[in-house]
Amino acid sequence: MSRDTPGRQTYVDLIRAALAEDIGAGDITSAATIPEGLRARGTLLAKSALVVAGLDLAAETFRQLDPAGVFEVRWGDGAHVQPGDVIATATGQARALLTAERTALNILQRLSGIATLTSGFVTAAAGRITVLDTRKTTPGWRHLEKYAVRCGGGTNHRQRLDDGVLIKDNHKRLAGGIRAAVAAAMAGVHGLPIEVEVEDLAELDEALAAGAPRILLDNFTTYDIRLAVERIAGRAEIEISGGVTLERIPELGSTGADFVSVGALTHSAPAADISFELEAV
Repeated sequence: MSRDTPGRQTYVDLIRAALAEDIGAGDITSAATIPEGLRARGTLLAKSALVVAGLDLAAETFRQLDPAGVFEVRWGDGAHVQPGDVIATATGQARALLTAERTALNILQRLSGIATLTSGFVTAAAGRITVLDTRKTTPGWRHLEKYAVRCGGGTNHRQRLDDGVLIKDNHKRLAGGIRAAVAAAMAGVHGLPIEVEVEDLAELDEALAAGAPRILLDNFTTYDIRLAVERIAGRAEIEISGGVTLERIPELGSTGADFVSVGALTHSAPAADISFELEAV
């Protein structure tokens, strides 16, 4: 699966704003304690087992404060590294490296954390069910967080609301029920996926009667998922959502469903443990 690295233009301004937020009027500590002109090399070091994501952004963070600096990658995005592995090095003006350190680490740790958590879910799925992300992302960071999901081996669901139809509980309520919502979507939307969320087996029957091509089983027990898979009998693609934990993935993968969507990949991933260690050169 292609990871499709985000283009530089998609994050340059984000990093510029992040640096401005952190620096304010200036890095007082570095200016006061570090001789002007001193050069240094910083090592990005894995402190735990993790999957790397976000190195281009880390490089851009250092580059914006020292365009002449050199960023060397040892393990690229998507790599599985172990404690003690050198991920990358940044060489340049010591003051610039110190000033960029926190922002670069925040970005790299956040995206690598998502990639690492995603990798755990994908490993647990063992190829029996496709692990999807959701739109539960940090505002303004969606394209980056979904990129990190891809680095971890996961698959992106909708990037935006214009990528496809997903009829959820409020849509059903306002549209007059599942049949009305599905009929309207199928009549008015062409060339895009159409999916409807169901909350029980009765709603599942409505969705099947309406001809929904993809059905999302929301907060179903594993027992009811198996019943639903039997009832659907290949007439629609099946996605599972709600109450999905890493521990449940193997059993969910055994149900015969096609997909499992996991909001936790982006809204609850812990930051990866990465340090930045500097020495004069």
